[in-house]
Amino acid sequence: MAQVTTERIHPADVLYAGGKPFPVLAACEHYAGSEKLIRKSLDLQQELGPIFDITADCEDGAPAGGELDHAAMIAALINDAANRHNRLGARVNDIRHPHWRAELETIVGQAGERVAYIVIPKSECADDALTQITTLDQLRERHGVTREIPVHVLIETHGALREAWQIAALPHVESIDFGLMDFVSAHHGAIPGAAMKSPGQFDHLLVARAKLEIAAAALGNGVVPTHNVSTELTDMDAVRADARRARQAFGFLRMWSIHPAQIKPIVEAMQADFSEVAAATDILVAAQDAAWGPIRHAGRLHDRAAYRHYWNLLCQAHSTGRDLPIEAQERFFSPTHN
Repeated sequence: MAQVTTERIHPADVLYAGGKPFPVLAACEHYAGSEKLIRKSLDLQQELGPIFDITADCEDGAPAGGELDHAAMIAALINDAANRHNRLGARVNDIRHPHWRAELETIVGQAGERVAYIVIPKSECADDALTQITTLDQLRERHGVTREIPVHVLIETHGALREAWQIAALPHVESIDFGLMDFVSAHHGAIPGAAMKSPGQFDHLLVARAKLEIAAAALGNGVVPTHNVSTELTDMDAVRADARRARQAFGFLRMWSIHPAQIKPIVEAMQADFSEVAAATDILVAAQDAAWGPIRHAGRLHDRAAYRHYWNLLCQAHSTGRDLPIEAQERFFSPTHN
């Protein structure tokens, strides 16, 4: 047994020394297009806590000809007092849209210090995503925004899927997301429309292959794989089942929502089992007491490789609002450690 120490070093300070910590994101990403719906989402986020993020949508939310006014509205809401948790991001238009640069400049110029992330859609290749990321960095410099702005990249074209590993490795990327509807449409009828919903979205081999490749590329590059929407708006058990299958069978750690009623079922389905959380707490508490040296727990040897796994599990449980053991809350998630 390793020697016990009275000094407690937080896992975030020791487990990723010289390396990249895995992003800790809410398990649900809720899309809203209009000012009314974004404000309602912010109110719900205040009620439930930051267990879901909100993405304000320029791509599908803006009326034709009103793109820049729409982007300015989103920037104002990001800066609004109602954005209490600073978890409001924005999706801009794709690289072939005439207004994407102006949208990005509006959001970065007016709300660069508070926007949670930028979502980039419909990249055809890694170079498309890199062009928009490079522009984002140029705009940050121009407007004096010193903080990193995370980027989420939608994988919804053949080319983006082919280069998913390169996309996941680009600067500032913290999530790659599957765009199911556009992906199915890009197959010119070779994939039936039934694959846009369950069970086809999981059972059709071309779609399942895309999901597995995206999840592998994301996790292999230390970023979060985000699952597509469920189109079910009335049967929340079906939404919960979609989220659970995405999490347990395909490795996705986050999922889109397109209706407020979907948020809780998605979060619940993405939560870690409490017994796993309790075991992770016991192991990390013992490891912290042993100054993060190897320990023996329940007849097994654990070291830092295992500690990183259990720390990621605790962080994901915390981000989904799962109740944590008191000792985990006090040692790892108290305000002094946030």
